[in-house]
Amino acid sequence: MTAEISSEGKVQVRLVHPFNIVRTVPSEVPKDIREDFIEAASVLSISEKASAALSRRCLQNLLTKQGYKKRDLFKQIEVALKDLPKRIAENLDAIRQIGNFAAHPTKHKTTGLIVEVEPEEASWTLDVLEDLFEFYYVQPKRAAEKRNRLEKKLKSVGKPPLKKP
Repeated sequence: MTAEISSEGKVQVRLVHPFNIVRTVPSEVPKDIREDFIEAASVLSISEKASAALSRRCLQNLLTKQGYKKRDLFKQIEVALKDLPKRIAENLDAIRQIGNFAAHPTKHKTTGLIVEVEPEEASWTLDVLEDLFEFYYVQPKRAAEKRNRLEKKLKSVGKPPLKKP
């Protein structure tokens, strides 16, 4: 609960609920990217726009860390699409587009009303980010751990190491 004094001198009491985060981030994900994602997930229930904008920021940070250092997110996505599995690539630009609706007032051509971010759209941006975490961080680490275990086993029985690509 918080208490504030209004300009008229009256005490106003508000009940404040804690954020309810229902998504987790693998420990393999870098701290700054993990923090952006957790913030995007935690505000989803109060502001789809804020969540989508933070998801867009998270995506740009992730792509930059993966070596896609273009001048804007559109160009980063364009280059990254070539390296991603189709199931992820076909949804990647959704984060940018939905994030743009959140950050920039875009009017509908027919009605002239501002296009809002829908709850399922903001949630989808988080889903796509989770797929990227799995692809860039979790799967490579798991594969490396399995290879290391097999390399040790091969060595212990006098076999040659695994072939490198």
